[in-house]
Amino acid sequence: MARVTVEDCIDKVENRFELVLLASHRARLISQGSSITIDRDNDKNPVVALREIADETLSPDDLKEDLIHSLQKHVEVDEPEPDPASLLAAGGAASASGEEEEDLPEAVTFDQMSEEELLAGIEGLVPPEKSDDY
Repeated sequence: MARVTVEDCIDKVENRFELVLLASHRARLISQGSSITIDRDNDKNPVVALREIADETLSPDDLKEDLIHSLQKHVEVDEPEPDPASLLAAGGAASASGEEEEDLPEAVTFDQMSEEELLAGIEGLVPPEKSDDY
C-alpha cells in the first residue's frame, strides 16, 4: 500500500527526500494528536500521512512551512526600520512643541580627519614583524 502511495505523492512533491521529510513530519503530528483529514482504514501514521499528501487534503507548502517552524529555535521578528525622514520630522515637531527628546535616538556623528592627518597616521604605523614560519 505504501509504495503505491509514494508513487501517487511524487506528482505533488517531486523530490523524494522532501516527500520523506514532509510525510515523517506529518506522521509525528498525527502521533501527537493532530486530527487526520482522511479515513484511517487501519493504516499506520506514515501511510496516513502519505495518503493525505496524495489526496491533496493537505498542502505540501503548508507542511513545509510547518516543518520549518518546528525546527527553528530562534525566530527573528522583522520589524520595519524607521524612515530617516520621519525621524527628522518627529524630532522637529517634538522640539517645536517643547516636548522632551528622550524618546528619539541620538544622532550619529563621525569624526572628521583631513588627508594630512590620515597620511601622518599611516606613516606612524609599525610594519608587522617578519617570521621564519612563512
